[in-house]
Parts: sequence; structure tokens; C-alpha cells
Amino acid sequence: MTSFRAFLAVSAPPLSSLTTTASFPTRPNSLPQRRLCKFGVKCSYAGAGISDDSRSATIDVVADVKNERIVVLGGSGFVGSAICKAAVSKGIEVISLSRSGRPTYSGSWVDQVNWIPGDVFYANWDEVLVGATAVVSTLGGFGSEEQMKRINGEANVVAVNAAKDFGIPKFILISVHDYNLPSFLLSSGYFTGKRKAESEVLSKYPNSGVVLRPGFIYGKRRVDGFELPLDLVGEPLERILSAVENFTKPLSSLPASDVFLAPPVSVDDVAYAVINAVRDDDCFGVFTIEQIKEAAAKVKV
Repeated sequence: MTSFRAFLAVSAPPLSSLTTTASFPTRPNSLPQRRLCKFGVKCSYAGAGISDDSRSATIDVVADVKNERIVVLGGSGFVGSAICKAAVSKGIEVISLSRSGRPTYSGSWVDQVNWIPGDVFYANWDEVLVGATAVVSTLGGFGSEEQMKRINGEANVVAVNAAKDFGIPKFILISVHDYNLPSFLLSSGYFTGKRKAESEVLSKYPNSGVVLRPGFIYGKRRVDGFELPLDLVGEPLERILSAVENFTKPLSSLPASDVFLAPPVSVDDVAYAVINAVRDDDCFGVFTIEQIKEAAAKVKV
């Protein structure tokens, strides 16, 4: 008869022993923090006629565990709040920067987000970005030509450069589907701003930048205290367009056809695609509508 006994002890070092994977002298506290956990394993084996030696040596194994912390720009908005909620559900620490700060509605996940009120053009990045592993931008909107260029383009360019200067390893941008619209429409401030932001992300983060290009995003959207159930339109439309996709593909080359034929995307799918990008170091580049859904499926449980 044989017997086997194992003892496992886990201990975490004090905060002063936290290490990082790289060093940027100008921003020593800005990089993602990693905690070293030491595992001590002691095993002993006794066979028939052999005495059990409890003095056998302990083997130490050190594991490098990354603590995820993301900064969501526009975190109190429609898409931003969905990203914050999904991140909290996955155990990710979340900081939101938005002009409105903490949302007025309640929820258990709301209390777990650090809501910082502020404008991206005047943000105190030392406060916002410290310890972040990724920045997620949902900045964008409509208005005059100058307003759309500023909020869709310039605001994101400022954020990308701030994150890069601070040594943040990943930047994720929520952009817009590449519609086959006439050139005079694509030259509007909305689209030129979005593409300018995309270019900045992909140039500053060639091996880790992520650009998500959803079309119409549906879900329950809060506006001035009221909830707009966009899912009542978006969800059935998504199912219909997905079902007839093989028949509508030949029409995709027609000008402006994808305004009607590009399937809507659930705000939850966009949020979970972001979570996948945050966690997967090999995830980078431009993601189409279908690729957003595929990425979301990897982490949605």
C-alpha cells in the first residue's frame, strides 16, 4: 500500500515588492502592475516497507499575475457604461473619465467604478492613467463640422498620445463601420474625425492598438432620465439581416447599400469585444461587425 501527502502554501509579498514588465523612468507608476505570488509545495512518498520522510524539500514556484485596470473615456455614456459594467463583471478594475462623471442611475456595478469628472482636453492624466493596463475610448458624437472633427478626431488623438506618453500598453477605440457611402458624405467631420482617430491608434500602437467598427449599436439607452429601448428594433433587425445574409451579399457593392444591410450590433457585444481585447495580448488591428461578434463570443458566458 502506498500513500501520498501534499502541502500547498500560498503567500503574497508586500506591496513594495510589486514589479512591472518594463521601465519608463519618466512615468514610474504608470505601467500595469504585476504581483508576484510564491507557491511553496512539499510532497512526500512512502511505499511498502519504506518510512515516510516528512522532511522532504519544498519547491518554490513564482507566478507572475497581471492586475487589469482599464480607463474608459466616456464611461457614463451608452457604450461606455456597457463597457464599464462588463469589465466589472469580469473582475477588471475600472476608471471612467467623462464630463458628467458618475451616472445618476444606480446599480451594484456602478459603485465598483471610479468615476472621474473631466474633459479629455484638460484631463489630469497623472490621476487618470496611473496603473492602467489599457485605455478604451468611446468618444464621439454629432454636431457642426468643427464640433464633429473635434470630438471624433482631435479628442481621441489627444487621448492616444497621452496614453502613449504615459506608457499604457494598449489602446482600444470604438469607431464606426466603413460604410460605402458617396465621398461627399464620407468627407463630413464625423467620418474624417473617426478615421483620423483610427490612424492615430494604429500608428502609435501598431502591435496592440484595437479599432472596433460597429454599425448601428442597439440596447437600452438612457436619455435625460428616460430609457430608449433600441433593442426592440435592433435585435429583430439583426436576426433578419443575419438570416438573409447569403442573399444580400451580392448587393453589398451597391453604393450606400450597407446603410440598410449592415447588421446592427448589441451594445453588450461591443462591450465584451472590448474585454476580449483587454485580456488578449495577441488581439490588435481593425475589427469588422462580424469580427466584433466573434470576439464577444469568446468571453461572453
